[in-house]
This record gives sequence, structure tokens and C-alpha cells, in this order.
Amino acid sequence: MRKLILFRHGKSDWDADFRSDHERPLNGRGTRAARLMGKLLARTGEQPTLVVSSTATRAATTAQLAMKAGDWSAEYRQDRELYGASSASMLEYIRQLPENHGSIMLVGHEPTWSGLVSAFTGANARMPTAAMACMRFSAGRWADVRFAGGELLWLLKPRLFERFSL
Repeated sequence: MRKLILFRHGKSDWDADFRSDHERPLNGRGTRAARLMGKLLARTGEQPTLVVSSTATRAATTAQLAMKAGDWSAEYRQDRELYGASSASMLEYIRQLPENHGSIMLVGHEPTWSGLVSAFTGANARMPTAAMACMRFSAGRWADVRFAGGELLWLLKPRLFERFSL
């Protein structure tokens, strides 16, 4: 059994001073949502053992804020391949994930994340900023994960939890 959590980066700051899309930072709302989602995931006990983030500033910051706020003990990595990836390239990426991790989070971008949820589960899911989707695969190895082979366990959107103090 394998669990994959897709975490879309928080809301970014289009008014900030950045030279490229890759360097665009989070805004205040994105920062708050990243922390909220980190705490929420910690409360569920569903923290992954490995977090791999896109190298884009907004994605890496989202991952780091969530991990710190939720006090996760997961291993953390960044990989540029998650920035600008397609669903097909992400499937190949996922098939090469380390087998010693049964629960992995990937932190990245739209429209790829919504497309992956749909391709893996058939659900017509939309991933707003800072949303998390968890999918389960009956595959014994990441190498065996395939499109249409997953089950959507949950999709959490930060706006649903903003009023709660976690």
C-alpha cells in the first residue's frame, strides 16, 4: 500500500519584487495557509515520511512552513523536476520514488496537481492554493503506480479550516 499526498503551494505575491516566476514568493495569506495545513495534517496523524518540493520559492516555502508548523519529522528534499512538470512526467517521477517511503508528499503546482488527481483517481478535483489531496494505491512498489490505479482518500482546502484555531 502506498500513499501520495499532493500539496499545492500557497497563494503567491504577484506584487513582490521577483525576477522570474520561479522566484515568486508567498503572500501573507499563502504563509498563513501553509502553516494551517501543516498543523492540520499533524492533527490527522497522516504526515508523510518524505516531502519533496518543487524548487520554486513559493512551493519550497510552503513545504518548509507546513513542516515547521506541524512539527513533522519527515525527510525533506527539493527537486526542480516538479516545477513545470506534466502529468506524464510526474507519473514517471513517482515511479522512481524511494521504496523505503510508503507515504510521500509532493509540493508543487497547477494545473499538474489537479490533473494528477484526476488521472490517478478519476475524480474531477480542483486544487486551489494550499490544498492537499491524499491518494492511496494498492501497489506494493512506487514503480507499480499507474494512472486510474489510485483512490482519493481526502481533499483538504485551507478555506474550510481558517476559522478553527489549530
